[in-house]
Amino acid sequence: MASRSSGDEPSSLLMEENAVQVSVDAKLTVAAGRGNCQQLKDLLSTEDSKTMLVVMAPSIQASTVKPLPEVMSPLLLSSACSGAWQDLEFLLNRGHGQPHPSMNSSTNILDLLTAYGSHSCSGKGASMQKASDDVEALLNLPSGSTVSLLDGVTIEGGTALHVVATYGESDGFLRSADIIHSKANHLLFARNKNGDTPLHCAARAGMSRMVCHLITLARGENTGVNRVKELLEIENILKETALHQAVRIGNNDIVKLLMEEHSELASFPKDGTSPLYLAILLEEDIIVETLYNASHMKLSYSGKNGQNALHAAVLRGTELTKKLLEWNSDLTTQRDENGSTPLHFAAALAQQSQRGSICWQVLEANSASLYQSDCNGLFPIHVAASVGESGTITMFLNKSPSSAGLQDSMGRTFLHVAAEKRKVRIVSSACRNRSLLWILNIQDNDGNTALHLAIQARSLRMFCALLGNRHTHLNLSNNIGQTPLDISLYGVSPGIFDDQISEAKIHFALTVVNARSGGSRRDHFEENYTRQLKYDETEQLEKLKESTQTLCIGVALIATATFTVTFALPGGYKADEHINGGTPTLAGRYAFDAFIIASTFSFVLSVMAMVGLMYSGYSILNPQTRRIYLIAALYFGSTSGTCFLATFALGLYMVLARVAHKSAIAICVISPLAVICKQMDLWLKWAVLAQPLCTRIGLTRTLVMVTTRILFSLLMEFWPIIVIFVWATYTSNQF
Repeated sequence: MASRSSGDEPSSLLMEENAVQVSVDAKLTVAAGRGNCQQLKDLLSTEDSKTMLVVMAPSIQASTVKPLPEVMSPLLLSSACSGAWQDLEFLLNRGHGQPHPSMNSSTNILDLLTAYGSHSCSGKGASMQKASDDVEALLNLPSGSTVSLLDGVTIEGGTALHVVATYGESDGFLRSADIIHSKANHLLFARNKNGDTPLHCAARAGMSRMVCHLITLARGENTGVNRVKELLEIENILKETALHQAVRIGNNDIVKLLMEEHSELASFPKDGTSPLYLAILLEEDIIVETLYNASHMKLSYSGKNGQNALHAAVLRGTELTKKLLEWNSDLTTQRDENGSTPLHFAAALAQQSQRGSICWQVLEANSASLYQSDCNGLFPIHVAASVGESGTITMFLNKSPSSAGLQDSMGRTFLHVAAEKRKVRIVSSACRNRSLLWILNIQDNDGNTALHLAIQARSLRMFCALLGNRHTHLNLSNNIGQTPLDISLYGVSPGIFDDQISEAKIHFALTVVNARSGGSRRDHFEENYTRQLKYDETEQLEKLKESTQTLCIGVALIATATFTVTFALPGGYKADEHINGGTPTLAGRYAFDAFIIASTFSFVLSVMAMVGLMYSGYSILNPQTRRIYLIAALYFGSTSGTCFLATFALGLYMVLARVAHKSAIAICVISPLAVICKQMDLWLKWAVLAQPLCTRIGLTRTLVMVTTRILFSLLMEFWPIIVIFVWATYTSNQF
């Protein structure tokens, strides 16, 4: 309803599409439908009808008006939730031919009726009498209508029968369901916003008695029309029947009840998640048996995303997998929307190489599935390589050796995939297997072999495994003309270069074994090298700055500690009344002289490192000079740490040597372990490189090369220790 005076804006007059537009001076009110007629009547009773012009709109087609659903009355909702069938019966009959509510209704309904009627009566007794005499007025419903009250729905779109089915299964709730069904039997098939019927709600709530009762109502013993099958097969918006709800809550009793009423119910929906798939996914083993036995093998195995029940079984355990394979072995060939078979799923599981495992069962049931690829061309052996399951790959190869050469849509074998994913164990195992020599040099669609990809992954161990096999070709070029040697150089970033990183070791090893570069000119290669790395000077300088700040803290701590120790000498000082008073009491000893030189080296080298770090962070200097200062600072800082350990060990030795000689010796032996650990990474890398180098260039040359470099690194690390003890020996011989 809309009204306006002659002075109002035209836009304030709201009219329907077919309404008659009238322009008069009097107040104008338009009724666009039946719902506004009562409001017009009420308005006419309070306004001057002589100055009121009423315009009735022509009849509007029902299809153009979409009525909003009625909201369920709180009185009806309260009665349905509590299972108060007497209150429910009184509300639905609304006093016609019914006794006074105090005679057959609960205290709750009387309180509600009083509360809803208190706006029109002053006393409680009068309000109760008014509520019982004029329930229609309280509910704001047309007199004599019974169906319109049940047309009200909850926020979720559920009817009164949905509410009763959800909240209980006692005699009161069952009687309430009977009352509602007798008034509006169509509500048994009504759906809420989720597409659920009252049977869905009862099954989801685990109300087995209510489920049975609703099925009885659908059987139509009073009407003679049996609609049980129709009710059970109704699917909600998720394409799930009431059976799905029973499976989801793990209620085997309701599952049995539903399956006894409809033995083929487990075959619904035709497409989508079947009850069997859901039960397996939830690991409801008993329900799985019930569905299979009660359905007489007429059940669906389908699942979500095109999967079947076997896809779910391989993710849940060996027992479920064994059952599914016994019931239907054809499931092994079916693929989901990604093209994955159950064997793809099983290949991704951990520790599946032993006999009787999930993967073994699926493979034994259908070994041909080993040759089924997914939508990306990946075979099960590729999946196993991707997750690093070397045992599964071995099982596949034992079953079918030719599967080693299967290539995906990118032309990759399982060895390419393992190299890309840095699965060292698989690559190492494949390089030791003589039956797999023929796949070592297979090139993918980009022309890369496994060696190319291992170098790109910057994995020294994978590289060494491939290099150690003489059948691995070192000079194959990929589609852009890069050999493994070229790719190894790309891995060595310009700027701050550290020859101890894996990339540098890989490049060094390829150079030693005389690997060749590609067919491009050297100047072209260097141009591409610079372009591919996209060397950013600003980024390198920022890394330089961060490194300087971090290292400064360490060397400053060493310098401070050494300075403190130097003026707090072990053993203290001689008293002033003694000869050479104020001098160290332990002066002249071999250990003392070594201690003094060690502390001196520690302090001086740490200060030199601090100076180098200061200059490396000095932005005025050119970047190359700053890098040189940083490398020098790193070396001096590391060496000062070695000297500081020597200072610590010698200081304790001087104090304990005469009273605890064995402990003093133990301290001297243990202290160098810190320096050895610092060099451990370098030694391990040389140890890994030794075997493939020995294979390629011979034992003698390898031993000379590796030994020379290890000894050189030890000399660079421990030269201060040599100088310290040589000096201490020299000074001791002078006195």
